[in-house]
Amino acid sequence: MCTGWGEETCTSISGGRRGRGVVLHPWLCVSLLFSALWGQASPQCPASCQCAWDTATVQCSDAGLRDIPEGIPPETVSLHLERNYIRSIPETAFRDLLHLRDLHLSHNRIDSLASGALRHLGPELRLLDLSHNQLRQASREEFGSTRAKTRLFHNPWHCDCTLQELMETLNLEAETVNGIMCESSVRGMGEGSRWEDPGSQGEHAGQSLVKLLDSGVNFCSLQRKTTDVAMLVTMFVWFFMVIVYVVYYVRQNQAEARRHLEYLKSLPSPRKTPTVVWEKDEGDEKSLVGYEDTGIR
Repeated sequence: MCTGWGEETCTSISGGRRGRGVVLHPWLCVSLLFSALWGQASPQCPASCQCAWDTATVQCSDAGLRDIPEGIPPETVSLHLERNYIRSIPETAFRDLLHLRDLHLSHNRIDSLASGALRHLGPELRLLDLSHNQLRQASREEFGSTRAKTRLFHNPWHCDCTLQELMETLNLEAETVNGIMCESSVRGMGEGSRWEDPGSQGEHAGQSLVKLLDSGVNFCSLQRKTTDVAMLVTMFVWFFMVIVYVVYYVRQNQAEARRHLEYLKSLPSPRKTPTVVWEKDEGDEKSLVGYEDTGIR
């Protein structure tokens, strides 16, 4: 055991001195003990990543990853996942990273975000980089209430009411906000609104979303007009179908009535049965007077 500040001596279990050991500085003992304890307590670094424990940084850039790696230490402050092949972000990917401040996801192939995928990020998040991906649509449900500076440029966005509402809630980076371009957009009234239609990408394709909104374009208004027209068309179709049914029903009844009348006309006429008329005379004798038509069939 260590005795004093300048030397370490080894004693036997019975307490007898066995000899002088190696002389160690007491601070070196403390340092070795701390290193051993830290090595046991420190979390493991995910495969294909490099971890800098002094800055709580996990570096997974250019690692050929196709999914968010598992086992990211919960104490991570800065996470670099740029320049990989990640396609989607599951809902629980960052659930335990409550101290995360910088999240770099640029230059991937992300085309979908699970509902609430970024909702679990804590209030300490300062930067969220999703630039240079394949995102077309996103909503407030996926981003939650994050107030981090957000980069969304160089994505093939479909500009519609949902994206407009998202832009109004995010803290977009001023230097890159004009790079959020509409690859397609909600089309004019009556033309539909699905970006998958290859026939038309909308009149605002190729323009900056923020500039369009600043100029007074309201995608929510366009979408409501499209919805109103669709409702009117639907109501007209139903009304037309009701009229057609009523006309058909009346004509069917008329045809049935005509057939029934023709059937009645085709029946044979009733035969008249003569009735013998007798007349009593004074001697209670009956004499035949004639016949009377009773009209009985």
